[in-house]
Amino acid sequence: MSLGGQQLLEYLEKLPGTAFRRLYQSPATALAIFRRMLSYHAKVIVRGLLYMPDPFPLTSLDIWFPPEADGKIHRDRTIAALRSLHILQVSPPGKDRTQEIQITTSFKKGLQLAFEGGGEDGSFGVPSSLPVDPTIDIAYLDKYARKKWDDILHYVVNSLGVHGSSEGVSGPKASVKELLLAGRLVERRPDTRTGIGITQAGFTFLLQESNAQVWTLLLLWLEAADHTADSGMDSIDMLSFLFMLSSLELGTAYDTSALTETRRNMLPSLVDFGLIYFPRDTRQFFPTRLATTLTSTASALRTVSSAFTAATANPSGEPGTTTSTSGGPAATPDKTQTTAKGIIIETNYRIYAYTTSPLQIAVLALFCQLNMRFPNMVSGRLTRDSIRQAIGFGITADQIISYLHAHAHQQMVREATVTGKPVLPPTVVDQIRLWQLENERMQTTAGFLFKDFESTEEYAALSRYAEEIGVLVWKNDKRQLFFASKHEQLRDYLKSRKKGE
Repeated sequence: MSLGGQQLLEYLEKLPGTAFRRLYQSPATALAIFRRMLSYHAKVIVRGLLYMPDPFPLTSLDIWFPPEADGKIHRDRTIAALRSLHILQVSPPGKDRTQEIQITTSFKKGLQLAFEGGGEDGSFGVPSSLPVDPTIDIAYLDKYARKKWDDILHYVVNSLGVHGSSEGVSGPKASVKELLLAGRLVERRPDTRTGIGITQAGFTFLLQESNAQVWTLLLLWLEAADHTADSGMDSIDMLSFLFMLSSLELGTAYDTSALTETRRNMLPSLVDFGLIYFPRDTRQFFPTRLATTLTSTASALRTVSSAFTAATANPSGEPGTTTSTSGGPAATPDKTQTTAKGIIIETNYRIYAYTTSPLQIAVLALFCQLNMRFPNMVSGRLTRDSIRQAIGFGITADQIISYLHAHAHQQMVREATVTGKPVLPPTVVDQIRLWQLENERMQTTAGFLFKDFESTEEYAALSRYAEEIGVLVWKNDKRQLFFASKHEQLRDYLKSRKKGE
């Protein structure tokens, strides 16, 4: 699952059952969650149970999972994931009866309608019957979405006081700026050049791939609607509308009159985010690629700002050669190859990034000491001071490594594929982590401490279940304490166990 999907999953797990019943009334929502939020085995279970008229024995699921020793653990985690999304119901355990499972009524009805093409008119949008401006094509929408998202990222980057990173950028609307402030991605700092400063959460946002960035902002938007009583918008309806947008076709005009008044009121905010293009004086709206890939496993805009662009020049400066990851000259490139994208990293910590984007250069400057800039490339070096400065800002070593891996040069990826070696040089990866460890001697984990159990059996059962579903972080059997990263599923399990007793 992509990072954006993981963020959405964590948000959904916190919703009450009543919210899911409303969400699953929309076939588009049920289909989006089935396609993008479920693992392979979870989909197998849902497909197998979807048209069963009666509950299914829980023990019979074993034949759908590998017979290895960890098959039961994998099964329990899959069931826990389905229960957290209120897709699956499991009967309470009892001494004289076998546990049974079945698909919840609301999800079953919604997914069946999606599979069968049913549901209310407009469940998957209503295409506009009005004439469409021929200039509004997919290329136009991509350029529009890229510009909108660039404005948001430039605003966050400029909070670092990076000069020259906002050339030709108008900036996002005031409502988006307030959302970034409310979400603690940036904060007001009168002592800075721009009056704002980036936070640790802002660095995390900046280094995410674009789909995860979009969901970060949208979830902040949903939470703001929950906390603003007079906003006139319902976060559950907003979320359902986002799922519907993800099912629409890129480049197609849709009729705004088919939307409810509440959803029409959402369009201006979605325009500010770049998810919707809304021509003036029309009753049409166009979803952009940022919207249609909301529930996709692929990134909407791999590097939202013009990507790492191309060049026939090479980092070594010697004509007619390219540079290998080990630092020596490689084969002469094919004359037909006129573009190359990404970052090259050598074992001596030197970095060569093919890019013309001021935004991407500003991101690299967060953790890299840049030395030279050419029309189509920048070069620099990872140093102890540059990494420690990034860590001081709140960036972690794993974030830096993930960013470099995600934007690695095609040549590095091809070489790793052929040789079977890692994409990034292991010496560089290890050293980045070691530089972080120089300042950090303790790792913190957010979660919940469980204690004061009624009996030893209750402690043993609950801690074992926490381990099976993968949320157990630490336990002490002698003191009957354990620490878990999540509590919702454990709470439901404990209620179900007590009900069965």
